[in-house]
Amino acid sequence: MVALRLKDGSERIFENLPTGEEVAFAISPRLAREAVAIRVNGDLKDLNLPVPDAAQIDIITKNTDEGLEVIRHDAAHVFAQAVKELYPDTQITIGPAIENGFYYDIYPKFPLSLDDLPTIEQRMHDIVDRDIAITREEWNRDDAIPFFNNMGEKFKAEIIEGIPQGQVISLYRQGEFIDLCRGPHLPTTKRVGHAFKLMKLAGAYWRGDHRNVMLQRIYGTAWATEKQLEEYLHMLEEAEKRDHRKLGAELGLFHMQEEAPGSVFWHPKGWTVYRALENFVRRRMEKAGYVEVKTPQLVDLSLWEASGHWEKFGENMFTVENDEDKVLAIKPMNCPCHVQIFKQGLKSYRDLPLRMGEFGSCHRNEPSGSLHGIMRVRSFVQDDAHIFCTPDQIISETKSFCDLLKGIYQDLGFNEFKVKFSDRPEKRAGSDELWDKAEHALKEATTAAGIEFSLNPGEGAFYGPKLEFVLKDCIGREWQCGTLQVDYCLPERLDATYVGEDGQKHRPVMLHRAILGSLERFIGVLIEHYAGKFPLWLAPVQVVVASVTTQANDYAKTIQQQLLDKGIRAELDIRNEKIPYKVREHSLQKVPYILVVGMREAEEKTVAIRTLGGEHQKVVALDQAVQDLLYQVARVG
Repeated sequence: MVALRLKDGSERIFENLPTGEEVAFAISPRLAREAVAIRVNGDLKDLNLPVPDAAQIDIITKNTDEGLEVIRHDAAHVFAQAVKELYPDTQITIGPAIENGFYYDIYPKFPLSLDDLPTIEQRMHDIVDRDIAITREEWNRDDAIPFFNNMGEKFKAEIIEGIPQGQVISLYRQGEFIDLCRGPHLPTTKRVGHAFKLMKLAGAYWRGDHRNVMLQRIYGTAWATEKQLEEYLHMLEEAEKRDHRKLGAELGLFHMQEEAPGSVFWHPKGWTVYRALENFVRRRMEKAGYVEVKTPQLVDLSLWEASGHWEKFGENMFTVENDEDKVLAIKPMNCPCHVQIFKQGLKSYRDLPLRMGEFGSCHRNEPSGSLHGIMRVRSFVQDDAHIFCTPDQIISETKSFCDLLKGIYQDLGFNEFKVKFSDRPEKRAGSDELWDKAEHALKEATTAAGIEFSLNPGEGAFYGPKLEFVLKDCIGREWQCGTLQVDYCLPERLDATYVGEDGQKHRPVMLHRAILGSLERFIGVLIEHYAGKFPLWLAPVQVVVASVTTQANDYAKTIQQQLLDKGIRAELDIRNEKIPYKVREHSLQKVPYILVVGMREAEEKTVAIRTLGGEHQKVVALDQAVQDLLYQVARVG
């Protein structure tokens, strides 16, 4: 008899060693249809392998993150088989599952083009329909090397040569196709389904080294159902329409150019949005008890060495030398400078918590290939803050921060976010004891704040664990923006102290926190979230007053001045153009409201209001229109 324990603690008894698929079917035929792998004592295994007695098991279904990864990895293998069938002289290298799909690096005899992708994709569908069995084989490493060399798969042989001698490796075979892989994989190609599509072609150096041969990398997407594929492709279409680089140019917000790589040239309209957002966050921080500071751009290298940032980030920091032969670094973050302000004068426990914020201008030497519009830049500003507190204040400060963050996100139009808990990375500062204390404190505080989180192992900051707040935009994309980190290390490294109630010196705990993160990146997110149609309080031009006839020009000017006096960003359009032309032009510029005035409106002291996206206009009294606009702006802005 074989006894297996399920994830929920229940047991299943079998007469003989069952396969994972048999276990799934015994639980539920529906579960068996949805299953893609089985976790056995913590390790993912193929469904067609036997499960040992007394194992702890969990069935992995296709709609889970792990299940999707299996499907995507199988889709990569189906792609490689299709390429080998169509272009036998092509060598294959690696093909991992990635977010939303997979890629495979190949070395064809003749380069492929985008025109070849539909042919490969059709062959992939054929392979799925053949329902080819996928079987795992264990080989000795020393036998696998000549096997792949004889096949002409030199890259695969080179990969295996990097594996220690005598080691057993796993190969997966589907029909005449065989590939090096640790798995797991589905039982047959039919289980992959047809919810996949080849997306694009790029270049990639073998093993990422520019000294090696250039390969072709084919990207694909793969999903559990065809409905999910359709939704993803629709999201990509929407994302293309909303591309912040395209809209930034069309709306006159900003531009980038080669002479300043990774830096933004903000135009008047874009800078208006930037200042509106910054001031909005500033007001919220002031209400939450933060004090704002400003710290230097250039700081002696010795401070970054003392803090540990030079060792961790030195290769991404810009430096300059002065005539005293000193090396100065342009700050990539603000935290060491904030510690310097904290250290000025004696601090008491009565001064804590001290919430110190800065819209700090930072520079990081990001690789040129990673730069992307204003989403990934080298020069940026963070809504950065550091809370110096006692250990007993961590919970209350975490709760306060989460409330502040949630309110700001909601007012910016993001009602849904999730939280990841990132624990200690492999390379880190501080002792394990300090990390144990910091991780325990942050988990306790997060639970007390009523925040649910998922684990993100090994992704903490080098000085402490962190929470990552991930927004979801209106088309379902996720953006990691806010962070909260508990840091016992930096105050110790930079010798920050306060006098406790006992009269002795103590180290403060330092909470690093940001809500927007980079303002540049967050504005990019906002542009794409709203497709350039900013809410009224954030719009660079909130109202355009447009005249129908020259006789109404003076009335239009009076209205514009009244709006400007009230703090509303209003422009005037008294050009000798027909009103449909004016309305269309300002609608393309995403102006929220157009106030149309003619002689009747001038005589009756009214305005005809056209709302962006609306088909009709309504006529209201001027005073009422102004009050309505002020109310809408004041609700958030």
